[in-house]
Amino acid sequence: MMPKKINLVTADMGYGHQRAAYPLLDLSAGEIITVNDYEGIPGWEKNYWIKILHSYESVSRLKNIPIFGKAIFAVMDAFQKIPPLYPFRDLSRSTTQQKYFYKFVRKGVGRHLIDKLNDNGLPFVTTFFVAAYIAEYYDYQGDIYCIICDTDASRAWAPLDPKNSRTKFLVPSEKVRERLLMYGVKSKNIIISGFPLPKENVGADRRILIDDLACRVGVLDPQGFYQEHYEALLKKITPGFSRQHNLPLTVTYAVGGAGAQKEIGATLLKQLAAKIKNQEINLNLVAGSRSEVRDYFLEAAKDSGLNIGRGLEIIYDPVKVEYFRKFDECLHDTDILWTKPSELSFYCALGLPIIISDPVGSQEEFNREWLISIGAGIDSLAPEYVSEWLPDLLASGRLARAAMDGFLNAEQMGAYNIENLIIKRPS
Repeated sequence: MMPKKINLVTADMGYGHQRAAYPLLDLSAGEIITVNDYEGIPGWEKNYWIKILHSYESVSRLKNIPIFGKAIFAVMDAFQKIPPLYPFRDLSRSTTQQKYFYKFVRKGVGRHLIDKLNDNGLPFVTTFFVAAYIAEYYDYQGDIYCIICDTDASRAWAPLDPKNSRTKFLVPSEKVRERLLMYGVKSKNIIISGFPLPKENVGADRRILIDDLACRVGVLDPQGFYQEHYEALLKKITPGFSRQHNLPLTVTYAVGGAGAQKEIGATLLKQLAAKIKNQEINLNLVAGSRSEVRDYFLEAAKDSGLNIGRGLEIIYDPVKVEYFRKFDECLHDTDILWTKPSELSFYCALGLPIIISDPVGSQEEFNREWLISIGAGIDSLAPEYVSEWLPDLLASGRLARAAMDGFLNAEQMGAYNIENLIIKRPS
């Protein structure tokens, strides 16, 4: 691993902020600084963050409760609502959410961390907007970079006073650049980099990604309809492409950081149990770092008469960095990624078709729209009938097309682009 070249700062709130930081670990010498839980954080400050995290996770899980739960979630979501992109207009006015966070920054939240990091003055690279607030407010001595983690961004991602801010934003697309301009961020401070995908799934020359895709297309198109029509394209992009395959389909289902929608995983176990036992389908259930979700999946597997290691795996590790490593490793053999449209939406760029479960929050609604617009995502039909509609999707070649659409229409080189921008280009 190379010497430390950046201070990599994130937040332990769901998986999105940390997952976006993980591909940059080689630049930070393996260190991720968690703004709400780092070594030496003052006790009062840690308690402040714990209250916010508990509120976020509780409300995320409440959404599934009829009437009451949905009403509470709607109130929270209103604070981070993303307005329609059109018409272009001035959206620089600060929001209640921003004012709330800045109130506590002014009271000292984050000051200890900035004082600590100012000793080295390395580029401050964060995937969490509040950390960017903190760095600028307490006059961090190095450059400040903020990585946007969704396909669109709420006003909270831009500074309170964007016209006088020096924070540089690394954004996934032109659309997000336009959004930040509407929030008042200076054009020179917005850089289109792409979302940072794991380097172990891409490769500097994209060879890893392309090899995985070449194996995947045949599994996703068992009748050969897509391959017949686009054989020339497939051979050009994936030299190792072959219409022959003898591998079972592998579906990976991932829950969110708050453990939301774990029930879908149990339904998949029940409905696909026969195909798993017959070695027609492999199923990966992603419990993340939550032991209660892992235990829930283990119990569901037992109820379905399935054993771990026989067409069924549970991806889990209590240490999030290790969980991300295990998850990225399982993607090499994954044919379909089934998830809510979180930051994992960007993983369609790896040539993974996304089956989209219900969005949780305004930003995920926009992520879903983006997946649909580029052809890489397909809305989930009723999970209890998956054994009927999934074979139809495969037979039509629609999933193979979604895999190729994600590969062709989404940026894969975000982590490498960010490295080149921050490390190899003079400030």
